[in-house]
Amino acid sequence: METDEYRSLSIDEIAQLERRGCTAADWERVLVAEDFEPTYISNVAFRGRVMLGVFEKTVDIGRGMSRHSGISNAYIADVRIGDNCLIENIAGHISRYSVGDDCVISGVGRITGTIGGEGRTLETIAVMNEGGEGNILVFRGLTSQLAALMTTCSTDRSTWTAVSNLCSFPHDGRPHEIGRGVRITDTREITDSDIGDNVVISGAARIVGSDIIGGEAAAMIGSDVVCERSVVAAGASLTDGAKIYRSFVGEAVHVGRGFTAESSVFFANSHMDNGEACAAFCGPFTVSHHKSTLLIGGMFSFYNAGSATNYSNHAYKMGPIHYGTLMRGGKTASGAHILWPATIGAFSVCLGKIQTHPDTAGLPFSYVIGDGRKTYIVPGRNITTAGTWRDITKWPQRDNRKDCRRDIVNHAWLSPYVMQYVFAGRRILDGLKLSQGDIAEYDYRGCVIRTDALHRGIELYDMLISMFFADVLEGSGMEIPIGSVDTDRWTDLAGLIAPTDAIERLFDKIRNGTVTTLAELEYQLLDIHYNYDDYCWNYAYNAITRHYGLSHITDDDARRIVAEGKTARKAWLDAVARDAEREYDMGDVDETTLNTFIDQLQRP
Repeated sequence: METDEYRSLSIDEIAQLERRGCTAADWERVLVAEDFEPTYISNVAFRGRVMLGVFEKTVDIGRGMSRHSGISNAYIADVRIGDNCLIENIAGHISRYSVGDDCVISGVGRITGTIGGEGRTLETIAVMNEGGEGNILVFRGLTSQLAALMTTCSTDRSTWTAVSNLCSFPHDGRPHEIGRGVRITDTREITDSDIGDNVVISGAARIVGSDIIGGEAAAMIGSDVVCERSVVAAGASLTDGAKIYRSFVGEAVHVGRGFTAESSVFFANSHMDNGEACAAFCGPFTVSHHKSTLLIGGMFSFYNAGSATNYSNHAYKMGPIHYGTLMRGGKTASGAHILWPATIGAFSVCLGKIQTHPDTAGLPFSYVIGDGRKTYIVPGRNITTAGTWRDITKWPQRDNRKDCRRDIVNHAWLSPYVMQYVFAGRRILDGLKLSQGDIAEYDYRGCVIRTDALHRGIELYDMLISMFFADVLEGSGMEIPIGSVDTDRWTDLAGLIAPTDAIERLFDKIRNGTVTTLAELEYQLLDIHYNYDDYCWNYAYNAITRHYGLSHITDDDARRIVAEGKTARKAWLDAVARDAEREYDMGDVDETTLNTFIDQLQRP
């Protein structure tokens, strides 16, 4: 409702309000909707400029109960209140806020906005390098791809500034807002925070300088939560004493059970309970459940943290400046400790105390095992585990985002991004045999690979190569690839799998001013995502011809390669089944669970 649609109170209405225990510093500054009636207003102190809607309906307050809308037992200063709100039992005050229609605000300490609407969340935080310069701008439109772009170009400050400028928004002086249909109950403090439509805040301790985003799948804030200088996206939930400082909590992300986060970002479907994160980049499907787990100074995605997992970003004496990456699909076993810097290859498992700063990007699907002195690599071992099969099948089913899905998430596991490292791993292992001869233990960048593990790793990588080729050929039309984008090198941009050349071209467009708005930038990212199948085919066609020494792929070639891939896939699924049977033999699962799992393996 516009300001000119309000009217002044009549003398009779003022008298009725005063009889009901209401006061005002200046009744002339209290404006009301045309059909306003004072019947349901009692014991309210009005200060400053106040605008009131109508109070005509009953309001659902949960558990099958309803109350008539109205205001009682409250101190209201410089506030606009929409139609049919229920506001009651405010211990302190509500000041300098705009409250939307159909809201319930009950049992609140105070809700306060800064004069002029300042204090809106626009933070630059230092992620990964805790002691470094800020590299991610936290704002309500942040996505996993935008955050990844910012970290990628953070050492080039002119490019970083160009990217971040697209993400900024002006302070327009409007008051802080509580949207339509909001429920705020038993909450001690809300200061300088915007609360979106349909958000539920129940029992929170403190929300300061934050943006809680609403919508069809609104955010939810639960008991004893502290949220300061942060953004909580649509569909996210903070519950059970979670404490969030200068962070971004993305779409359908859950943070609860006392989890603490500072200067961290969490994206689509991540789940955080009990533990702690600091300067952590938690991409889609990052999961940590355990009280003794600390995620610090790292980049993660599709990641599962074991109990008592710990990272150290103080390598020596220079401060918390070191950081590392667990590439897509990584895991840590219980008690794992990794001393940054380190890079762990895709779909790998880390066990023990890893202190040698390994870089295993070129050896995906490995076990990386530390004993505090040496680091052992078992290449490809994680390919044939039941856990890996469960992971790659569960992620698409566990996307809980109900509203618009702004984070781009490509669930492909045998993607060109992963396969480039599988091919690299095959070359690395062959190269070690050639350069170091037939020995018991091979040295790879200061890590140890035993000879039996090396030979098995070659077999496992060959299995994946055959499976990938067959998958792509079965889904292709066999056209010779065309296109100007170089598809030899690939990047995982926090869920978006793309040719590195396409991302570099996007940076060029930002630098030269071709991309000038956030909407244009997001469109470009989506366009890259939608072209994934074409890019993938281009990569695979070239990889097949190189691998088999072909000038082009004939129909006979395709039939032979697909047959090889089907044989490899059967061998893979048989190996996964044997891994599940070993777990059954240990007595950890019952026969019904085992049979259900094996039945799932056999489905197309």
